[in-house]
Amino acid sequence: MLSVPLSELPADFRTRALRWAAGFAHCAYFEPNALPYPGGGFQRLLAVTHHAPAAPATLPELDEWLAGPATEAPRCGFITYDVKNEIEALRSRNAAGLAWPHLHFFRPDAWLTWQEDAVKIHAPQPAALYQQILATPLPATAAPQVPTLRPRMPRPAYLAAVEAIREDILSGEVYELNLCQEFYAEDVQLDPVDVFWRLTAASPTPFAGFYRHHDHFLLCASPERFLRRQGRTLLSQPIKGTIRRGLTAAQDEQQRQTLLHDEKERAENLMIVDLVRNDLARVAQPGTVQVPELFGLYPFRHVWQMISTVQAQVRAGVGLAETLRATFPMGSMTGAPKVRAMQLIEEYECSRRGLYSGSIGYVLPTGDFDLNVVIRSLQYRADTGYLSFQVGSAITYDSVPEREYEECLLKAQALLEVLGAVVK
Repeated sequence: MLSVPLSELPADFRTRALRWAAGFAHCAYFEPNALPYPGGGFQRLLAVTHHAPAAPATLPELDEWLAGPATEAPRCGFITYDVKNEIEALRSRNAAGLAWPHLHFFRPDAWLTWQEDAVKIHAPQPAALYQQILATPLPATAAPQVPTLRPRMPRPAYLAAVEAIREDILSGEVYELNLCQEFYAEDVQLDPVDVFWRLTAASPTPFAGFYRHHDHFLLCASPERFLRRQGRTLLSQPIKGTIRRGLTAAQDEQQRQTLLHDEKERAENLMIVDLVRNDLARVAQPGTVQVPELFGLYPFRHVWQMISTVQAQVRAGVGLAETLRATFPMGSMTGAPKVRAMQLIEEYECSRRGLYSGSIGYVLPTGDFDLNVVIRSLQYRADTGYLSFQVGSAITYDSVPEREYEECLLKAQALLEVLGAVVK
C-alpha cells in the first residue's frame, strides 16, 4: 500500500485515475462530490480488475461469495431492478436494450481510497501503479452530440398511463406508484469517461458513480442513498418530492417553502417512509426502527429534494443478501404496497428497468456497505451503441398527468444538457 498526500497530487489526478481504470473489464468509481448530506455521501473509491472469477449472479450466490476467504479489498457491484424476481413471484418481460446481468460483484486487484489528507493505493506494486496513473494520457474530446432521444413511451401514452393508475388507486389497488419511462438512442459513439465528468460537472451529487462491466457502462449522478450499514446501524434515505430551483435567492427560498408545504409531496414521502420502516423492521431488532428526519429539504444543482431518513439496528447474523431480500427494490422507486405496485409497473411501463432503479455500491471487509439508488443516470453499451436513460415520478390520486410528465423532463434536464440532445 502506498499513501500519497493530497497536496502532492496533480490537479487532474482523479481524471487520469479514472481514465486509467476505465481500461479494465470491471471498473467501479464512487464519487461524493464533497457535498453536504445527512450521514455523508459515498466514500470516494476506485476499484478495478480484469477478471471476476466465480462472481455472484444471484442473492444466494452473493451470500456464499461474501462469506468466502477474508480480504482487505472492498467488494464492488451492482444489483439490477430485476432481482425483484428472485425475491417475489414477479416477471420482467418488457423490451431491454441494455441486458445487464441481474447482479454482479467483483473483488478488485487494485483499488484507491481517498482519505481526508491522502490517497491510499492498494496494489501488488503500488508505486508503479501510481506512476502509470500519472502517465495516463488525457485525450482531447469534443462534447457529445446526440441530437435526439426517442421516448419508449410516447407522451400521450404516458398521460393515459397516469390516468389509469389514478383509477387503480381509486379502486384500492395501490396507494402510490412510481411510473418510469425510457428515452433512448441507437448507434451512438461516445467516450464514457468524458461524458461521466461532464455529467458530474453539470449535476454534482453525493452518490455519483462510474461503472464498467465489459461493454456496459453506467454514468450515474444519483442524489439518493438506498441503504447503508455501519456496524449494526442500517440507514435508508428515500427521496420523494422534487421542485425546480429558483433563479434568485428569493425565488429559491420561495420554491423551498412551496415544496415543504406541498401536501401531495409530503403524502408521497410519508407513504414511502412507512414502507421503508416496515422493510427495515423485517431485519431489525424489535423497537429500533426510527425516523431521525422527516421531510428534510436539500438543494442540488437543478432541484430541491425532499429526503427523509429511516434507521434501525440490524439483528445479529443478518448479512447483505438477507437485508436485500427484506428491502429491495427501494420503495421510492416502486410505490406502495410494493408487490402490487411492481406488478402494475410491469403492465404500464414499456421498458425493462434493468440497472435503473437498481443500485451500485461497495461492501467493506468489515461487512459495512453503502448502496445508492440508480437514478439520474446514463446507460451505454459500447458494443451496440445503445444509449438510454430513464426518469419517473410518483403517481398518487392527486397527480395531474401533465405535471408528472414535466417532473420527468425536469429530472432529465442535466442528462439532456450533457448529451446536447432533445427529446422527440
